[in-house]
Amino acid sequence: MDTTNHRTRLVVGAADMLRRRGLHATSIREVARHSGAPLGSTYHYFPGGKDQLVTEAVRFAGDTVTRVLRERLAAGPVEGLRSFLALWRDVVISTDHRAGCPVLAVAVQESDAPAVEAAADVFRTWEALLATSLQENGVAATRARRLAALVVAAVEGAVAVCRADRSTRALDDVAVELDALLSAATAGRDG
Repeated sequence: MDTTNHRTRLVVGAADMLRRRGLHATSIREVARHSGAPLGSTYHYFPGGKDQLVTEAVRFAGDTVTRVLRERLAAGPVEGLRSFLALWRDVVISTDHRAGCPVLAVAVQESDAPAVEAAADVFRTWEALLATSLQENGVAATRARRLAALVVAAVEGAVAVCRADRSTRALDDVAVELDALLSAATAGRDG
């Protein structure tokens, strides 16, 4: 039996369950079953229990998106935005509107836990990457920071609306408006 992969499978499984079911509907037992790892390995690898597992799942999900975003932002903030939106659109469509962002799922369901701080760190990282790219493309620092916060908040909110609406309409509409906004900002046309 390959036990070296159990820890990773548990983290990935937890992230998947969080994005589909949310924090409170995700239990350690169900994560173990979903990931195909023995229940005992959950307590071995995560002695801090569900809080530790969820925190690591949030960091894993955040790091996964961060890698994609960082890579795509090399082509500029508008291309980075388009890739960020395409990633979330693919998540919504490929799961038949049943999954969203595990980071958001934790952020909206928990108020005082390490996982919430991990979620805040993820959102700050995404914003910082976007803001830096905007600044590198001629947008003033304060404006870049505000635009980056708008992008992350709008996309995360749109994904949640898409799940509820069982449609990509909100994400598609947000994509059009944010694309225009960032295009104008980087061309110096928006003050």
